[in-house]
Amino acid sequence: MEGKARPEATAEQALYEMDRLIALAQFGQQDIAGRLGLNVTDLTCLGFVIEASLAGEPLGASDLAARARLSTGAVTGVLNRLEKSRFIRRESDLTDRRRVWVVMDESAQARILEVYGPFYERLRLLVSDFTRDEVAVLADWFAKARTAMQKSLDDMRDAARAEGPSPAQD
Repeated sequence: MEGKARPEATAEQALYEMDRLIALAQFGQQDIAGRLGLNVTDLTCLGFVIEASLAGEPLGASDLAARARLSTGAVTGVLNRLEKSRFIRRESDLTDRRRVWVVMDESAQARILEVYGPFYERLRLLVSDFTRDEVAVLADWFAKARTAMQKSLDDMRDAARAEGPSPAQD
């Protein structure tokens, strides 16, 4: 399959479009979270639970805290809200009573797809407009951009710790 002709673009134009997409996604997350009766942090954590569940990987509460860059205490609050809303359930580890596994509730996927479904259908149609090679480039770029963003966030957090609290945080 041959790709469609695409308009030429500079790296600056691509980064500008990415910035616009990120800004729109942030507002979109607020809207989606509201439709599900959640806040954005809870929705983000739910996304990590879904990702682990679909991959068949166990996800501990401490693992979720690390992925979400939250304290374990904050994650306890998130899990309490998600469990109360029946999006997740906690399961005790059979070999380590101190460890808790976070599992997506069976009813959650249908409720989530009801909200996300139309969006993902549009994305599937969009992706179908690209060749396999083009999709591979996109996937590779997104993975590398995510790694670069994670490293930048880690660096910022490390620098903030080294500097101490900012005047606004006093």
